[in-house]
Amino acid sequence: MRAKIILRAAEGVAKVTIAGEFGVSVPAVGLWRSRIRERGLFGLVDGPRTGRPAIYGREIRERIVATTLTPPEGATHWSRHRLAKAVGVSPNTILRIWREGRLRPHRTETFKFSRDPELVAKGTDVGGLSLSPPVRAIVLSVDEKTKIHALDRTLPMLPLRPGQVERHTHDYKRNATLTLSAALEIATGIVTTRTSAQHRAVELLAFLNLLARTYPRRQIHVVLDNMSTHKKPGVQRWLAHHKRPGRGALA
Repeated sequence: MRAKIILRAAEGVAKVTIAGEFGVSVPAVGLWRSRIRERGLFGLVDGPRTGRPAIYGREIRERIVATTLTPPEGATHWSRHRLAKAVGVSPNTILRIWREGRLRPHRTETFKFSRDPELVAKGTDVGGLSLSPPVRAIVLSVDEKTKIHALDRTLPMLPLRPGQVERHTHDYKRNATLTLSAALEIATGIVTTRTSAQHRAVELLAFLNLLARTYPRRQIHVVLDNMSTHKKPGVQRWLAHHKRPGRGALA
């Protein structure tokens, strides 16, 4: 990694960019650049360190990494204390080796694999539209948040007073569930919203009409996902109708 940092620096890449590429701090990039200037290639080698030397060797390190990558029985991930007990080292040693290997067992992320053969083309269109929209056109990213609970406290809130914090009842009543429709204007961050009791094509059409009224006499590009509501015949007819020359606004 040190050598790669130096090679990137030699190409004229900024320190902030290099730090982001390798997951290190900006001062660390500056440190290795200084070491190379002062010592040449010997600057890449570890110098003498103070304190007690590490008590684990390559074999222990490889065993810890291999065990970390294998889920433990009865759990999804290793904790450092559980792994330390299994391997026979201290929890601090586990944490140090995890940091060296950039292992983060406590973190998870999600991913979605698309089988759409037109995925690249669609992604290119959406990205290009967001980064370089047509002149004077409005680009809106539209989505819905469904099944939002409309809750209310059983008694009115007691306001803040000197020596007394604001208070409200611990219990609440459920009034209904709502759907929030929102359109984010990519260029400005302005959000247009509408709430409805249901989530159907009828409510989506009402929201699209609201967008058309919000941006009169402007060309609007609406980015929607592939939710079934968006594919209903009525919605598709509305979109096709508003694409006609001279009709208006939506593309």
